[in-house]
Amino acid sequence: MTERPLEPGVGVEPGVGVGPGARVEGAPAVGAARAADPAGPADATDLADIGVAIGIPEPYRTELQDWRERLGDPNATLIIPHVTLLGPTTVSLADLPAIERHLAHVARPNNPFTICLRGSGTFRPLSPVIYVALVAGEARCATLAAAVRSGPLERPLNFPYHPHVTVAHDIAEDGLDRAYEALAGYRAEFDVRGFGLYERGADLRWRQIRFFPFGQQGDESEPNGGGGRREGIGSRE
Repeated sequence: MTERPLEPGVGVEPGVGVGPGARVEGAPAVGAARAADPAGPADATDLADIGVAIGIPEPYRTELQDWRERLGDPNATLIIPHVTLLGPTTVSLADLPAIERHLAHVARPNNPFTICLRGSGTFRPLSPVIYVALVAGEARCATLAAAVRSGPLERPLNFPYHPHVTVAHDIAEDGLDRAYEALAGYRAEFDVRGFGLYERGADLRWRQIRFFPFGQQGDESEPNGGGGRREGIGSRE
């Protein structure tokens, strides 16, 4: 987090009605091998850094990923473009089954909704972040984030939750200026049918380990690969 999004390994994220220069919570950050989570377990053994996010679907995923790479963002290959619901959080591996049941319960009563992205925003000067703004779907994201951040994942927010999609973080000022100007006219619209649970690996890359579709009865979340971890990063929408 330093942009605290799900770059669970980066730093500022989500809040409602937050303008340029405002600090927010809601995603992962890159830096230390383990996300700083004061509310997490103190023992460093058998821990995992996790985050919960809505992955951006194609073709917008590749468009935004390409922007990050062209701008030289060091986090570009560590996490897919996303809207954070829970930023980097350190948990005990033994708690993961209960966390997955909790997330399935959160997803179950929801119906699909639409997110519209439009234009660029920034958290400067407090944080060197340029993002694409949500103009529709913000309230649903905020409701989901609050529900995710309850039960076994209950955590206080240090800053308002402000859903957004990061496109540049921790790069030179001229690069941030260029990103802000170039993405001022960006437009995207897509349906959201669920959200993903992500885990940060030893290589600092965030990988989706489970997808929680809306409207499913019982524990019908979808693991990735052979029952869990997989090699690539991604999100099923």
